[in-house]
Amino acid sequence: MTDYDVLRVFCAANGGYGNELGVVRDGSVLPEREDRQALAAKLGFSETVFVDDPERGVVDIYTPTLRLPFAGHPCVGTAWLLDVPELVTPAGVVGARLDGEFSWIEALPEWAPPRTLRQYGTAAEVNALPVPPPGERSEMGVPPDEVWGGIYAWAWEDEAAGRVRARAFPGRDDGIDEDEATGAAALLLTARLGRALNITQGRGSQILTAPQPFGWVEIGGRVFLEGEERQPGADRW
Repeated sequence: MTDYDVLRVFCAANGGYGNELGVVRDGSVLPEREDRQALAAKLGFSETVFVDDPERGVVDIYTPTLRLPFAGHPCVGTAWLLDVPELVTPAGVVGARLDGEFSWIEALPEWAPPRTLRQYGTAAEVNALPVPPPGERSEMGVPPDEVWGGIYAWAWEDEAAGRVRARAFPGRDDGIDEDEATGAAALLLTARLGRALNITQGRGSQILTAPQPFGWVEIGGRVFLEGEERQPGADRW
């Protein structure tokens, strides 16, 4: 049996919304990558984290179809759950801190998976976007050479205040048509704009960001523990 925690990361002020995350605190129960990938596919969260060393914060991150060297909402959620000062990912060491109701991480933009940051004129335009079929982005006005890596559609709600409306379409054809909250995309947008942002993504999730010296970016949000679940062993999948 494999025990895992279910978190919601980047929740709204009222505790609603947020992107679900699975965290296997004892990664030793599934040491092989193929078994981890199989469990991540079965759970169906946008990402599932396997903790290989809870004291040092060593983690391994999977979508339903692939392994990631870094991802934003898994790091924010896992840092909160383990209450550690840093996480060790394949991409590098991610700084972490808790500040009141917010869990923060610090990472480099080059660690984030590439994607197209597509600006729209108004938040209403972003709200009205349909979820495009996998591999088809023409209806969003995205050139074919920008399609790889998915789309982060965004618009200013209040540019002076740094308030952004955003939606994310990963385009991986893995059952996740739209991400409720995407820390890595928020990191990339913050690096491009060079300013702190207050992002409302998906149905109502909230992501806070802030540029830091030497190209680093902080990403923060509220995290709530939904509960602990149990999955039968790999021989029963």
